[in-house]
Amino acid sequence: MSYPQQGQGQAQQHAHQGGHAPVPAQQQAPAAVGAGYNMKRRNPVGAWLGLPLITFGIYGLVWFFKVHNELAEYDRRIDNAATNALLSMIFGAITLGIWPLVMYVKLGGRIAQAQRAAGLQATCSGGVGFLLGIIGCGVLYYQIQLNKVVDRYGDTPAGQQVSLVA
Repeated sequence: MSYPQQGQGQAQQHAHQGGHAPVPAQQQAPAAVGAGYNMKRRNPVGAWLGLPLITFGIYGLVWFFKVHNELAEYDRRIDNAATNALLSMIFGAITLGIWPLVMYVKLGGRIAQAQRAAGLQATCSGGVGFLLGIIGCGVLYYQIQLNKVVDRYGDTPAGQQVSLVA
């Protein structure tokens, strides 16, 4: 029996002698870099149209506040702008609507940051949210994007600790 040269055919020879051939490295899930609390999964149509109609628009303010608060609890690197967001909606007329628009666009960036933290591709855009908001569909778009983050964790209930990967 001839011996193979160094580094050549050792896996084959080892396998023929009853050994196991080396197994290629498998792709592993990204390692957790932190933890946060899972957000609540909401029906996008209910958050966009149903509840605001029933509550005469008040739920829109509640949704805006809760989403900002949940994003901050999900990932501590996302600043907690919940109070600022609510005040921007209530007193936005003072700034001729500029402050609420800025907060609305920034929400898209915060959602994209949460998507990256969940290990997903960031598909949320503040610009798209702004343009859809002009025709009244911004909440629908943002809630669909938020649900992608929530769905990443399966059946984990809202408020339970989850791992962040980015």
